[in-house]
Amino acid sequence: MKGLLRMTWMEAMLFLREPMSAFFTLVFPLMYLLLFGAISGNEPTPQYGGQRTIDASIPGLTAMIICVAGLMSTTMTMSTYREKGILRRLRTTPVSPLVVLVAQVIVVFTMTALGMFLLVAAGVLVYHVRFEGNAFSLLAGFALSSLSFFGIGFILAGTMPTVRSAWVVGMVLLYPMLLLSGAFFTVELLPAAVQKVSAFIPLTYVVNLLGGLWMGQPWGDHLLDVGVLAGLLLVGIVVSAKTFRWE
Repeated sequence: MKGLLRMTWMEAMLFLREPMSAFFTLVFPLMYLLLFGAISGNEPTPQYGGQRTIDASIPGLTAMIICVAGLMSTTMTMSTYREKGILRRLRTTPVSPLVVLVAQVIVVFTMTALGMFLLVAAGVLVYHVRFEGNAFSLLAGFALSSLSFFGIGFILAGTMPTVRSAWVVGMVLLYPMLLLSGAFFTVELLPAAVQKVSAFIPLTYVVNLLGGLWMGQPWGDHLLDVGVLAGLLLVGIVVSAKTFRWE
C-alpha cells in the first residue's frame, strides 16, 4: 500500500507538470463551454429533447475529457516511461506492474473527474445548466466510461513501439472520435452515411450513456452502451496485462 501511495503521488506531480495533459483535461473544456454558451443562445432545441444546447453540451464535453485522458494522457505517459527507461529502473524495485497501472489509473481518473466537476460547476454558475438525472447514476456512468477508455490507452501504450508512434495513433483515433461521436454536436445533424460510421466509434456510447443519464433516463434505456463499454473495459484489462512491457 505504501508503494502504491508513493507511486500515485509521483504520478500526480508528473501529470500537473505536463502542460498539455493538464490543459486539455482541466482548461480547454472550460474555455469551450464558456465560448459555446456565449454563442449558442438559451432557447430550447428539439434536437436535444427540448433542452438548451448548453444544457446538452455538458455530457459531450465530459466525453471529450474522457477521450483525451484515455487516448493521450494514459498512452503518452506509459510510452514515455518505457522509452526513457523509467519502467526499467522501476523493475529493479519491489514495484509490480499492477502498482504502476493502478497508480496511473488513480491519477488520471482523479484529474478527469476534476475536469468534469469544473465543467459542471462553471455551467451551473455561469449558464444555469439544468441537470435532470441522478448524481450517483451519472458518476457510475462516468466511472465506467473513463475506465473503458483508460483500457484503450494502456493497449496503445503496450503495443506501440515508440512514443512517437503512440502519439500518432492516438491522434488518428482522437479526432474522428470527437467529430463523429456526438461529443461536439448531435449525431443526427451528420449525413446518414456518417451516422452509420458513428456506431463503430467507442466514444459514441460514452456520449449516449452520459447524455441519457444527464437527462434522467434509466440505465435500462442504455443497455447497449453499457454492454459495449463494459466489453471494452474487459478487453482493456486482459490485453493490457498481456502487453505490459518494462522496456
